[in-house]
Amino acid sequence: MKRIVGIETEYGCLFNHGADPLSVPEQVKDYLILEKKIGLIDIHDRDYDEPAGNGGFLFNGGRLYIDMGHVEYCTSECKNLADLVASDYAGERLLQTALDELGLSESVSFIKNNIDHYTGATFGCHENYLLRRNAPLTQQNVESLLAFLAIRGLMVGSGRVGSVLTAKKYNKKDGKTVPFQIMQRADYIQTEIYEWVQFNRALINARDEPLSDPCRFRRLHLLLGDSNILPFSQALKVGTTSLVLDLLECRMLPKIAFADPVKTMQAVSHAATADCLIELADGRKWTPVDVLSEYYLQAEKLDEKDEDALWVLKAWKEVLEGLAGNQEKLIGKVDWITKRFLLESFCRQEKIAWDDPWLDSLDLEYHQIDRKKNFVWLLPNTSYEDLALPAWPQNNYLAEPPKNTRAYVRSLLMRQLAKENVSYVIDWDYVQIGNSKYYSLDDPFICVMPKTTKRPYFDTIHW
Repeated sequence: MKRIVGIETEYGCLFNHGADPLSVPEQVKDYLILEKKIGLIDIHDRDYDEPAGNGGFLFNGGRLYIDMGHVEYCTSECKNLADLVASDYAGERLLQTALDELGLSESVSFIKNNIDHYTGATFGCHENYLLRRNAPLTQQNVESLLAFLAIRGLMVGSGRVGSVLTAKKYNKKDGKTVPFQIMQRADYIQTEIYEWVQFNRALINARDEPLSDPCRFRRLHLLLGDSNILPFSQALKVGTTSLVLDLLECRMLPKIAFADPVKTMQAVSHAATADCLIELADGRKWTPVDVLSEYYLQAEKLDEKDEDALWVLKAWKEVLEGLAGNQEKLIGKVDWITKRFLLESFCRQEKIAWDDPWLDSLDLEYHQIDRKKNFVWLLPNTSYEDLALPAWPQNNYLAEPPKNTRAYVRSLLMRQLAKENVSYVIDWDYVQIGNSKYYSLDDPFICVMPKTTKRPYFDTIHW
């Protein structure tokens, strides 16, 4: 890929009666960072809702912390798809290891999904893509990007039973619901572009927080996507989006816009089919596959294609052909198709309907990170080896970062800190050691140790 990418995943928590769900995230975070010593705890407040001790950076380049009661794991900064998929999987492995070793795995499970069927609440899987600061964010380009994001879930959505309109905790049955839909997050997206994530979820988050040199880079922060279980869907989600951003940067995006991107996203998700008609801004009506094919054909025209791009284009074509033809070929690769196949098989076997509450439970079981409890891994095409991604990392991604981004430098500095009794401040784009050593990591592509500098502004003040 031409850009740095990363994923932040908030994990849901399932528990049996008698377990204390509020204490488990804290227990797991403290066990991994303070006892297993997989990283360094924050000794400073990062924000009003991230006090000291709330989380820490990890030696594998990632970050683990508590966000509004959820365990949240962030991957390292990654420059290729294999590192991204491996780093994301490391989060699952670390969390499950903690439950196993704390003796909690029989009563508690972490689930990698985005909905609570009981309350109607949602929790996110946020994607981060580095963009050039001078990327041409014209109205036409932004509208085209919105159109792609709105229906991208047809290829990489995780699927869900029901919709957010059914809040079981309060016994509400108002509004129109659907038995099954393609995207877990579709019902929760409210607008096209907005800054704050909690109050008005948008297709594109407008917060300008580059976590790098702001003169050269910006960070596209997306919160519309589903958490993926299948490695194929995870890689395809990030890979296709990265290629579409390549098209944006070189002004090659197709001239496509939707009359209403948010409603289009929800309509495609609720239809749960690849051949529904969606309205373009100019009045034409296309199927989602027709639209996604336009982006694919444009991506094929890109002059520079690395190994990741070639893998993505092949996978993208395979999914488009499967969606338009035999969707069974995508079982084990595309999450929503795989989940629907398993749930339909269960309904036939047990002779139950789609409104049976049993299916809500099975929906959650699909997202179990404990592979002994998750039935999806019994299917073919689901392993990381089946992906055949180029440059699969040979290092131990549970403990080691990618070696081609700044995550490698941050990890080296952290290992040095772990041997010393000295104060520190660690962030994505800098490391401060004591009062005198400041290391700028404002270029995410640089993976060699920078020179020590004085901390900007603060060290120049004469008290």
